[in-house]
Amino acid sequence: MSDFLQEQIEYYRARAPEYDDWFYRRGRYDLGEEHTSQWQREVQQVRDQLYSVSDIGQILEMAPGTGIWTAELVQIGEGVTALDASPEMISINRAKLGSDKVNYQLTDLFQYQPACQYDMVFFGFWLSHVPAAKLPRFLETVYAALKPGGRLFIVDSRAVDLSRKHTGTANLGDELQRRVLSDGRQFDIFKIYYDPAELTETLRAHGFDIAVEMTDNFFIYADGCKLP
Repeated sequence: MSDFLQEQIEYYRARAPEYDDWFYRRGRYDLGEEHTSQWQREVQQVRDQLYSVSDIGQILEMAPGTGIWTAELVQIGEGVTALDASPEMISINRAKLGSDKVNYQLTDLFQYQPACQYDMVFFGFWLSHVPAAKLPRFLETVYAALKPGGRLFIVDSRAVDLSRKHTGTANLGDELQRRVLSDGRQFDIFKIYYDPAELTETLRAHGFDIAVEMTDNFFIYADGCKLP
């Protein structure tokens, strides 16, 4: 497992310069105007839910990547601590936002131990990269990082993502995918898709009062709080 986890870190380091192409449906991820419009509508649905609670204190963002969601979090929180294992992702994020509200830390999330508690924990497109064997310990870490009553917000990919058909992604079993970068390099990484009932049960079993929803095509998202 450790070899795959290291390969996953190397993948996201290498993917950093092209990551935004995926989210903004550019280049090889551009499947046409109708697809992009639907994608944008569903992104907005998740964004609206995120903004349903504002004036939050300190936010912990795990795997912030290029800053797509960090840019939203600085609008609803007093400050953001952003943890990522990729210096390339952090560099892009910092340059894009240029915000003194963000504290960046180069961190392996599977080794992370919170030194304080936050008013909110957020992770976008990260939960699906946590191997099943490490999920209980990871959720214990999330629980420890949140204040009682603190908000947990998760967004990730649904299993049906039409863009995967266009980019050479191949499933290698229940937990692994082979990903191909635009330059042809291949990486094997963890990728687990959840349905709402499964994810709700898992999160509630780890101490969160949370609701899990799906958009029509692309995203699964969860919004709730840590139980006392």
